[in-house]
Amino acid sequence: MDRVPVLQIGRILLVSIQFDLEDESVLNLQEDLADRIVSSGAHGVVIDITAVEIVDSFIGRMLATIASISRMLGAETVVVGMRPAVAITLVELGLSLGGVRTALDLEKGMRILQGSRAGREGRSGDAAADAAADRILSPGRDTDLR
Repeated sequence: MDRVPVLQIGRILLVSIQFDLEDESVLNLQEDLADRIVSSGAHGVVIDITAVEIVDSFIGRMLATIASISRMLGAETVVVGMRPAVAITLVELGLSLGGVRTALDLEKGMRILQGSRAGREGRSGDAAADAAADRILSPGRDTDLR
């Protein structure tokens, strides 16, 4: 059974879904992600669904459940890379993903989480972690993403 990798960028965890998820892989992802949030002290989770072409109610519920688990552990979740057809299907299925923020791409998702954290901490957060995320997202650019 494939496991979805959970990568860490500063204090943000990145989950990139690259294959069709089955029940067991979703349960593994929920456990793995919850463990990583706690062990890393992450304040944010980005779930990249760029490779997801087709969704059903299972995928929609999975995204909402993972966001709820993350929120209960102190991390905000942003889903990025949603295709228009996926968004239309989720709405048609009646799955609005309440409480889950979305962004068009990874860079915008990271900005949302960095901005949200800065607002909660009065811009006095972990500057080194934010700088590391900036370098990963914008190699060769001196632009501040916040």
